[in-house]
Amino acid sequence: MNDLKSGWEVTTLGNIAEYVNGRAFKPTEWLTEGKPIIRIQNLNNPNANFNFYDGNIEEKYHVKNGDLLYSWSASLDSYIWNGADAFLNQHIFNVKPFANISKKFIFYLLKQISSDILAKTHGMGMVHITKGKFEEIEIPIPPINEQNRIVEKIETLFSEIDAGVESLSKAKTQLERYRQSLLKHAFEGKLTAQWRADYESKNGKPLPTADELIEQIQTARQAHYDKQIKDWELAVKAWENNGKNGKKPTKPTKLDEIRLIENLSNLPLTWKNFYLDDLSEISGGLTKNSKRHTFAEQVPYLRVANVYANELRLDEISQIGIQESEKPRTLLQKDDLLIVEGNGSIEQIGRVAIWNDEISPCYHQNHLIKSRAYNYANPKFILYFLMSPLGRKRIVEVASSTAGLHTLSLSKVSNLILPLTTLEEQNQVIEILDEKLSEVEKSVSEISIQLEKAKLLKSAILHKAFQGKLAPQDPTDPPASQLLDQIKAERLAKQTAQTATKSKAKANKQPKAKSKAKTKES
Repeated sequence: MNDLKSGWEVTTLGNIAEYVNGRAFKPTEWLTEGKPIIRIQNLNNPNANFNFYDGNIEEKYHVKNGDLLYSWSASLDSYIWNGADAFLNQHIFNVKPFANISKKFIFYLLKQISSDILAKTHGMGMVHITKGKFEEIEIPIPPINEQNRIVEKIETLFSEIDAGVESLSKAKTQLERYRQSLLKHAFEGKLTAQWRADYESKNGKPLPTADELIEQIQTARQAHYDKQIKDWELAVKAWENNGKNGKKPTKPTKLDEIRLIENLSNLPLTWKNFYLDDLSEISGGLTKNSKRHTFAEQVPYLRVANVYANELRLDEISQIGIQESEKPRTLLQKDDLLIVEGNGSIEQIGRVAIWNDEISPCYHQNHLIKSRAYNYANPKFILYFLMSPLGRKRIVEVASSTAGLHTLSLSKVSNLILPLTTLEEQNQVIEILDEKLSEVEKSVSEISIQLEKAKLLKSAILHKAFQGKLAPQDPTDPPASQLLDQIKAERLAKQTAQTATKSKAKANKQPKAKSKAKTKES
């Protein structure tokens, strides 16, 4: 540490505070009543649930409001406890500053040096640092008065930044509400109300009625089925010409009649509710198993990890073994919708994206359900509906939950109900949503950049603070060397007293000397 300010000293974390590790509570001790047990997730996630304990434990494991805590495993950071009396779990230090060391100064100092501490950790996954190595870390320490001035300056600047962050966060929340409102109104027909009102005068004919809409969709379904039959016939001929090797191509299942649904909401007269499998072909993908790596042909395929909300992440594409007979069913085509079948989070179940033929050929696993829209349904219209508040509600309502995993199935996706209008109006809805949602995403992105800048600015302020460049110095302040000498003397005195107490206690436990046995009377 070069260029130390006048009056500052270099010392170690172990010389400015005592670090008391929490208790290793067993899961069998977790209760629903008593005092809360502070675990790492309760510090870095304000929404995390607490476990409780109502027994008697050593005072050193008790936490009071205002105590300084430091998580030293997995997630490294400092916190000021702002809650009721609690118990401290393992992997967290309760930091007890020595005399003339500011608690808030250590709080901000630990935040600043956590990246340096991380470099000294060990372990895989849940990295951690030993108490010995932690206490040996060198730090700069200024006089106590300057510590207080530094803390005051940091908090003044942070307060200004936090006010800006709060304003930006509110704006981000409002944009998300606006986004949800757009999607909601889109599938109530409200975004295109004026377009419908103007349609007849501009086109010289009225919009198709709901009954005519059903007929047009039935025509599109039949055309899709006819194409499937032609493709199947060609596949059978190729199979026969190849000596009937492998499994014979499966004949496409004949389409059922469209199932009529009464309007579930106040839709425009030209709109109608349909089941998703009446608007698209629903199918599953390849089941991953240990045998597939032995197959001769290995192909690229999409996994759940590749599919996000209206986004495909294709930086990591895996390979899977495939048989010829599986290809027609699992091959991806441009405009296919991919729906996530299972997830541990109810918020992530059913997330959906469109395949744009970025990789050809490419297939998909069975945990992605594929929806291939018939000609009269625009796949992007379906995508936007499944992302809308009503679409999300219907997905969540039909999802099954077992052992913390939320799942859909082919039949549940097939029976999702969605509103539909003419292809012309679908395209108009998409055009409006594309434009307005693009504006929302641009604004959200700009806000996210500003929020990230706020984090960097806080980091820069802390860096400057612990170089002694943030707060003014006072030449009349007693140097830090004096307070360190005082701490050293007080610790030595405490250790001497503790040693004397232990020695006295040990002496008191010495067994009394046995009295001499009485001599026999002669």
